[in-house]
Amino acid sequence: MNLIAIELREAPAAVARQETVVAAPLRALTARLRERPPALVVTCARGSSAHAATFAKHLIERHLGLPVAAAAPVIAAAYRSELRLAGQLFLAISQSGRSDDLIETALSAGRAGALTCAFVNDDRSPLAAACDIVVPLAAGPERAVAATKSFLASLSALLRLTALWTGNDALAQAVARLPHRLGEALALDWRAAAETLASATSLVAIGRGPTLAIAREAALKLKETANLHAEAFSGAEFLHGPVALIGPAYPLLMFVAPDETAPGLRALADTLRRKGAHVLCADSGRSSAGELPVLACDHPDADALCLIESFYAMVVELAARRGLDPDRPRHLHKVTRTR
Repeated sequence: MNLIAIELREAPAAVARQETVVAAPLRALTARLRERPPALVVTCARGSSAHAATFAKHLIERHLGLPVAAAAPVIAAAYRSELRLAGQLFLAISQSGRSDDLIETALSAGRAGALTCAFVNDDRSPLAAACDIVVPLAAGPERAVAATKSFLASLSALLRLTALWTGNDALAQAVARLPHRLGEALALDWRAAAETLASATSLVAIGRGPTLAIAREAALKLKETANLHAEAFSGAEFLHGPVALIGPAYPLLMFVAPDETAPGLRALADTLRRKGAHVLCADSGRSSAGELPVLACDHPDADALCLIESFYAMVVELAARRGLDPDRPRHLHKVTRTR
């Protein structure tokens, strides 16, 4: 069994273990946030962690009404400039915590007066040392180059932060159910997607709301593990130009959450099918003939993690069908250091 498959099996236990590990730092963080509420949250991340930051944007804007913006690390790392972040929350997300530009941006944000927090799997990393508060992801060692377990742990930690910050008991209870549900999601049969994508040369991944981050992560993993070009779009943004790409040989992978974004995405799927597109739809609100199998809906935000867990299992099979080893992505290393 390859490393990615092993780590996918470990993900439910990592999410369960996280509950006790992150409790104290999240209490400390939310106490600071209530004492001095920020007007803005700034995220900083790379790769899969940048998709986790997209998920953070959805959660914080949706449940707290605070605007969330992504920092451009080049401002601190290359231009040596500082943003005016006094009194705001700076949220860095990283698996390794060793990318130089993230570290320098965190230090810059701290000097500017932001409350800096690192969601990081290695809580002894330089990024952790650079921040005021460290929330360990508790995913355990991740040996596969393509991050999966740590991505799921990042998302579950962000769900825990949102639930605690807002006092949302329904969300907290949904997170408590995630370890069991992730195990169930891993067992779902997405071979239909692997069969369709095995001969594809390019595709689009689509999401909206809590699944925009999932679509972006799926597109990255298709590139990393299957050497398959994929682009990710919001369902709304896709209609503003990229829809011109659609044709019978251009498949789409759509992720639908059972919330207010679902009707629009379902209507888009129907429209694209009428245009001749092959749409593979994972819809947490319904599982019907022609759709990818999904778990019964629980909570729209937590369900997003189950969708990416099922996708991860599929992409391992897809890589094998394309004659590739998902543990050895071409030109990639586990820790990427940029400035």
